Amino acid sequence: MPVRLPHAVHRLVGAAVHGVRRRVEWYGAISPGTVAGDRFGSLGEGACIAFPQATIVGEAGIHVGRGTLVGRSCTLTVGYVGPDDVPPERGLVIGDRCVVGARSTITAHESVTLEDDVWCGQGVFISDASHGYQDPDTPIGRQLGRHQPVRIGAGSWIGHHAIVLPGTTIGRNVVVAAGSVVRGAVPDHSVVAGVPARVVRHLEPGVGWVGRHADDVRPVTSAAQVAAYLTGYQEPDRPTGTA
Repeated sequence: MPVRLPHAVHRLVGAAVHGVRRRVEWYGAISPGTVAGDRFGSLGEGACIAFPQATIVGEAGIHVGRGTLVGRSCTLTVGYVGPDDVPPERGLVIGDRCVVGARSTITAHESVTLEDDVWCGQGVFISDASHGYQDPDTPIGRQLGRHQPVRIGAGSWIGHHAIVLPGTTIGRNVVVAAGSVVRGAVPDHSVVAGVPARVVRHLEPGVGWVGRHADDVRPVTSAAQVAAYLTGYQEPDRPTGTA
């Protein structure tokens, strides 16, 4: 049992602990101009990889764009861990203004690209290679899978704990629902969900956001209209076509 301190002392100790933690997080973050940051292929202005980091491997092949935030306890790796491994020069490319949520993992053996303004929730897993399983006499963990590049289009949102498998190409402004497992091609302006993930809603120009059934249509609404509605200033218009 911890010693119970007098209230005034408790407040002082708590403030000191939180103050030290904030300073450790500040100085432990990887950003342009830091010693750790210099190991990266490139770090754009205002980019930050929060402290503590989980595993960072192959920094020379990692490129992070301007204003991008990688959250606490994230893993970013390029290539394979080994003394003779030479990572690809642009194995992992994360664009401008992206967000990678805490405890996420991105592993690039050959090529993983997140275009500008991609936001990922917490615990997201993205990889361009998996383990093989073809040889029945070799442990699965010792079999290397085929490299299949991954690309996530600009403006997309990857929900909490989603998994993006090798060979996946996600289009622009796509929503991947939390917990989904995605593989293959996902078209622009769509919503995918499930295991395996399937398109559950898509944008049909002149009609709106169409669900699985033709009569399930949601209107296109601008971000400004949604913001006004959520803050209670006005009811958003309900157009049936594109904005």
